[in-house]
Amino acid sequence: MVARTSLPREELARRRWALLGLGLIAMMAISSPQYVWTLFLKPFQTTTGAGLTAIQFTFSLLIVLQTFFSPAQGWLIERFGARVLITTGAALSGLGWIMSAWIDSLWGLYATYGLFCGIGTGIVYVGIVGLMVRWFPQARGFATGVVAAGYGFGAILTTFPIDTMIRSEGYRATLVIFGALLGIVGVAASLFLRMPEPDEIPTTVAPAHRMVRRNYAPGEMLRTPLFWLLFAMMTMMSTGGLMVISQFSAFARDFGVADVIVFGAPALPLALTIDRITNGLTRPFFGWVSDRIGRENTMGLAFFLEALAIALLLAYREDATALVVLSGLVFFGWGEIFSLFPSTLTDSFGSKHATTNYGFLYMAQGIGSIFGGPMAAWLRGETGSWVPVFLLVVALDASTALLALLVLKPMRTTMAKEKLVLTAAG
Repeated sequence: MVARTSLPREELARRRWALLGLGLIAMMAISSPQYVWTLFLKPFQTTTGAGLTAIQFTFSLLIVLQTFFSPAQGWLIERFGARVLITTGAALSGLGWIMSAWIDSLWGLYATYGLFCGIGTGIVYVGIVGLMVRWFPQARGFATGVVAAGYGFGAILTTFPIDTMIRSEGYRATLVIFGALLGIVGVAASLFLRMPEPDEIPTTVAPAHRMVRRNYAPGEMLRTPLFWLLFAMMTMMSTGGLMVISQFSAFARDFGVADVIVFGAPALPLALTIDRITNGLTRPFFGWVSDRIGRENTMGLAFFLEALAIALLLAYREDATALVVLSGLVFFGWGEIFSLFPSTLTDSFGSKHATTNYGFLYMAQGIGSIFGGPMAAWLRGETGSWVPVFLLVVALDASTALLALLVLKPMRTTMAKEKLVLTAAG
């Protein structure tokens, strides 16, 4: 594979890596509203007097707004530029935390934590992923994995400080201080992000045996069965991971292991910190793997790993050490969806409309948040046990792995052959 550009290779590399680093920082700054949400569950329940299902709707609202508006956000970014939109999103994310510190009602929580954080994080996430698939056409899996890792890694730096500050200063002060700090960091990094100029994009020349790509507009993409298969698969995988993220403190307390000391620290915050590490590492790792052995083969491997990890977590649910170790394995098998799905989508439908196109696929996470958040809490309430919830997640993960290998792979192969035929005929 040959890359051609009018810029010196060294200068182009410096620009691309600098922007990748800034994207990583911006993603880290917006990750906490999702990944430390579970630490605020109990304080918000106490303040509002609402039940678990009603409170968990805040988390689903955050993810739904983060995802369902992403096609429009992607279009705005492509139309008006990345810098203004992504900077605005980073500011909204921090503002959502600050405003939620002053509310006492359930609807106030929805309107602050849910609304502002959801829209803000969605703009930043979709915008940065859309930038990276353009800047790194020859390593999309790795590049999207790196910035997606920022979204997974970000809460590593905040989980223990937030848990400690909630205990010592209360959750309101914690939301104000960390909301302001993370908002400022996100805005500062976003101010330097931009789309590549034509002479900054390497022109990839693919051998004849590789997929021949063309750019699909969003309307064209939405009419293909391939897109809807990817959408269904991402929904299924999102459900399991978001169930663990949103319900972690609830089921850890139900299992009686949340406050057990493991390796010198309480099991719950320790597990959350380790989860952020593995959730970050898996994204560039499996993205890099997929650049070499193929997207579908990597999906099969990672998704089966996720199913196994969830099953083991259920089997050893009353062991605090197992909770810490296995929850890390759960996220190592889950977080890579945020590198594998956008890179697969762009490989299949082209990079010209990558931001908007991924916005449509990203909506699948919003649906997954409903199933993994309030619906999972409802099922636990109806059955009186987390066992049916965990078993359902295992089934979804294993089914998605099979779909990747047995349906997605031949479908993409057929699509590639059709493109070759059309190209030859033209």
